[in-house]
Amino acid sequence: MSGHSKWHNIAAKKGKADAARGKVFTKLGRELLVAVKQGGPDPEGNSSLKAVIAKCKAANMPNDTINNAIKKASGEGSVANYEEIIYEGYGPNGVALIVEASTDNKNRTAADVRHAFDKSGGNLGTTGCVSYMFKKKGVMVIEKENCQMDEEELMMLAIESGAEDFETQDEVYEITTDPSDFTEVSEKLQEAGITFLEASVQMVPETTVSLDEQAAEKMEKMIERLEDLDDVMNVYHNWEE
Repeated sequence: MSGHSKWHNIAAKKGKADAARGKVFTKLGRELLVAVKQGGPDPEGNSSLKAVIAKCKAANMPNDTINNAIKKASGEGSVANYEEIIYEGYGPNGVALIVEASTDNKNRTAADVRHAFDKSGGNLGTTGCVSYMFKKKGVMVIEKENCQMDEEELMMLAIESGAEDFETQDEVYEITTDPSDFTEVSEKLQEAGITFLEASVQMVPETTVSLDEQAAEKMEKMIERLEDLDDVMNVYHNWEE
């Protein structure tokens, strides 16, 4: 197994709590909007939209909410035009960060992201400064306590469905795929009755950085500041907790 860092799972659990407060739904709605604007409202002909829908379902977003967001996004003169922007930089002790944002005001978002980096003792870098340390992967996280299958059965199903890797951690199973196979694998697992703690295409670090307690506290605060920004959709890093 590849030994991915556990940060996905921590982020997933935090995301699950956020969803109860509605914040994640708001951001997912914007992701649906961007995907529809870029490739149309039909998920069968829009792989990006299909992937976002899978992510929405993993976050327990109701089907009606998903469908209404797609209809709204595909309507003429609908909502603001958002564009996706990626920021790269460093956190405490050289931790690499990638911040994905969706914005209708690039100047505002850039200023907000830069402020979060500066306030946390980080440094916002140039495009490409850390992205080479990551690979795009489909990631599905499944809580053991909510999984009816045993580990071997789930692993065989995942691999047969096209997964690249299957990893067992303390409380979860983590399945990774090539980005192009993410939707197919997630759909096959859902058809088998599997529910996800998290399911999305992510930037996965190839190497990780360990932090002492003081630096870890700074890193946690930095992630929280970035995730609290309305325009920030995802925050990826190579910190190994």
